[in-house]
Amino acid sequence: MPEILAGTRRRLGKVPLEVDAALAELADELTGGALRGLREETGDRQAWDRAAVAHVGRRWTTLPWYFAESFFYRRILEATGYFGGSTLAGIDPFASHKAEEWAPGEGPRRVADLLDAAPAEVAPRSLAMLHGSLWGNRADLSYNVAVALGAFMGDEGDLLVDDGAAVLAHLAERRAAGPTRVAIIADNAGTECLMDLAFADHLMTSLGVAVVELHVKDHPFFVSDTIAADLDVAQSSLAGSGRVSAVALGERMARHRFEGRFVVTTHPFYTSSAFYPALPDDLARRLALCDLVVVKGDANYRRLVSDAPWAPETPFADVVADFPAPLCALRTMKAEVLVGLPAGMATAVASVDPRWMVNGRRGLIQARLASG
Repeated sequence: MPEILAGTRRRLGKVPLEVDAALAELADELTGGALRGLREETGDRQAWDRAAVAHVGRRWTTLPWYFAESFFYRRILEATGYFGGSTLAGIDPFASHKAEEWAPGEGPRRVADLLDAAPAEVAPRSLAMLHGSLWGNRADLSYNVAVALGAFMGDEGDLLVDDGAAVLAHLAERRAAGPTRVAIIADNAGTECLMDLAFADHLMTSLGVAVVELHVKDHPFFVSDTIAADLDVAQSSLAGSGRVSAVALGERMARHRFEGRFVVTTHPFYTSSAFYPALPDDLARRLALCDLVVVKGDANYRRLVSDAPWAPETPFADVVADFPAPLCALRTMKAEVLVGLPAGMATAVASVDPRWMVNGRRGLIQARLASG
């Protein structure tokens, strides 16, 4: 967190004195002080006060992991005056960081390579698009394992659990019964967002899904998490990529959105410190209307399983039994939280790679396809 905060301060450049002072205060608090609650009067203040009440006055290193992360990013927004009271109001403090994925064309190049190399036949192409959406999560600017590993696409042996075929069969069954709706709960902007768009496009153009919802964050979060404004940047990056397949993808997604088949939505839950078992009723009802919900990324996976120390062989379907819709989790592993592995696999993988749970090399496609 101190490193992320220092990088954010550098990238913001010259800021108003009060913003610089607030960011410096947060830096000191992280490394030697005690957590304080929010000071600004905003719409989410009461919710954060309830979440933080048990932790105010504690050192950050003693806090529950996911709460500390989520509150850290909310405090950055308070410091920069994102919600008002600063010349930086409404400005994404991580926008220049995200530009590393957008501006050089790296993300559009990667998605074009995937589109160009994927098989023409629907079944294998469907798996390729699903895997692209999964491995795109390696290009995460708060923990960019794609750089460390030298590749953002995983090898076959890197996928520890692959329920992909079952997920696609489930969608085929649902489509046979009537129009289908899929929600993708997004994670990162840049490469991963573009891979999600390619997957969404494939769902609509090749698998006959009637509507795809992309659920994004309602404000900046976790450095590179996708917010609604990032979709406009994604569209521009595809249009200016110079790659025929990427340009065509952007044109199709614009058409899907105009026709109401591709819907971008959000909910305050996604930028809270709550776990998925505590889904708000309105969001649970919306997700329950979907034939499939695809939950992306490591942080969302941790929230699905309440960031708890499960035995790795604990069945995934048991842990997420109360989720309100058929569910597929796509995750590259960056945290020591895991369920759903075959017996003995955890020990076997650990014997050849002691950092296998955190280095982002391994991935999971896990599904619970019965309705919640």
